[in-house]
Amino acid sequence: MEMAPGILAALVGLVGGVVLGLAARLGDFCTLGAIEAAHYGDDRRRLRLWGVVIGTAIIATFAAEAMGWAAPSETFYHTIAWNPLASIVGGLVFGYGMAMAGNCGFGALVRFGGGDLRSLVVVVVLGIFAFATLSGPLADLRVALFPQSEATGPQGFAHWLAGRTGLPPLVFALAFGAAALSWGFAHTSLRATPRMILWGVAAGLAVAWCLIGTTWIAEESLGEIGVEGPSFTAPLGRSIIYFMTSSAGGLSLSVGIVAGVLAGAFLGSAIRGLFRWEACEDPRELGRQVSGAALMGIGGTIALGCSIGQGVTAMSTLAFSAPVTLGAILIGALFGLRRLIQGFQPD
Repeated sequence: MEMAPGILAALVGLVGGVVLGLAARLGDFCTLGAIEAAHYGDDRRRLRLWGVVIGTAIIATFAAEAMGWAAPSETFYHTIAWNPLASIVGGLVFGYGMAMAGNCGFGALVRFGGGDLRSLVVVVVLGIFAFATLSGPLADLRVALFPQSEATGPQGFAHWLAGRTGLPPLVFALAFGAAALSWGFAHTSLRATPRMILWGVAAGLAVAWCLIGTTWIAEESLGEIGVEGPSFTAPLGRSIIYFMTSSAGGLSLSVGIVAGVLAGAFLGSAIRGLFRWEACEDPRELGRQVSGAALMGIGGTIALGCSIGQGVTAMSTLAFSAPVTLGAILIGALFGLRRLIQGFQPD
């Protein structure tokens, strides 16, 4: 391998990040936006788009595994024993924080790429609190409340079922993936919006691309780089430290993903004519966003991933933790949105 593994991983992340940033801006792929539009706007296209993204990611990832190109069972979603309490508590805290902040980490990066300076605050605070919870002042408390241990068996539905039946994991992955795609495509309004479908497929493939790329690098570097996909909690903290000091493990997929999403969001905003500088004019709003970002950093670290890390990347590997964490994030976000709306209602 002529190029350093970290540089290769960053390049893989850069490509995947650009596609994800474009999918957010050109395909309206967004976590909180999908929840808000479905629950309060009676528009479920963005929510059903998640079925397209997840279904594509699952099928592409397990097809790649069947061909020996990807190793989803080597991601930390599978090598760390699943702690249901961590998924539930972390997901609830993350979802509530997402509502308070007005976006998840991925969404904040996308909005910053479109000129929203408020989102830069969210990104920085989220990254700081993620690392404070991962290895800083809050780490001992996290470990005491949500202990982690090495997995001793399959931590995903497809591999668990494969062990019980003797059938290859791809068989079950195809069933799960087809179910997710069917749920997405069953929505008439989404089928009438091919632009969203195209970018939903692209986002799912971007996740599989990162898993395939890091699998190859892990094999070539004898494990110097781990197998991973897009996530925006602890990786934001790593990227911030790297951009400041060139440390935190050096160049990695995380750094490339963050840079790629920013570039893709900027390009997508420019294409749609949506780029404009925005700042916060209400101190109360900024305070709410800062507290929400802090909660996301804490919750996402406890749950071992954010709405993208668990909701798409872990889901693409069919990890046990993925649907539980994503469901908890949804509940936390709905509760947070309700609190916000009630807070703005007149007495």
